[in-house]
Amino acid sequence: MHRRRLLLTAGLLFSSAALPALAASPAEDFVGGNIQAGFNILNDKTLGAEERRTRFAAFVLGVTDVKRVALFLLGQYAVSASPADTDAYVAAYQTYVLAMYQSYFARYAGQSLRVTDSHERAPNDFVVRTSMVGGAEPLEVDFRVRTDGAKPVLVDLGVGGVWLAVAQRDEFGAVLAQNNGDIKVLTAHLRSMQG
Repeated sequence: MHRRRLLLTAGLLFSSAALPALAASPAEDFVGGNIQAGFNILNDKTLGAEERRTRFAAFVLGVTDVKRVALFLLGQYAVSASPADTDAYVAAYQTYVLAMYQSYFARYAGQSLRVTDSHERAPNDFVVRTSMVGGAEPLEVDFRVRTDGAKPVLVDLGVGGVWLAVAQRDEFGAVLAQNNGDIKVLTAHLRSMQG
């Protein structure tokens, strides 16, 4: 009887150890599924160039909190901006970021993304590390994901330790500082960069 209980207990321990690992975090699931979906759009040879652009734009707008990022990039200048100037700037930034992301992701067409791990920077603020594979060498790309809304959203990405939003904030801040904080000048600057 004692031996049977011992065998049952051992069996339970071993079967518990064989259970699958805990599921990935919502931020990891979000990056793993959605970013690969973006690559799939860009790699879809059945789409014409215009349809690919349209679908990729919808994809980016669906996974990114563009307004939140745009306002972060204004830094201290966001406080004094009029609502009309802010709206015009956010619209210009949205067009700019769509073109930038499409150009960035297109460079890695044919590659795929593998989530390696994540860590929580603050409540509902995660950094998800990935490895882009399929090119000459794997490339580490980090995604910053907020999970405090109705669904997770992308708010930044980093390559080689350089975060895009932080670099843009410095760039945009320089334009604003040189122009007495005039957001209209930054909006015109963004529009001029779009071709």
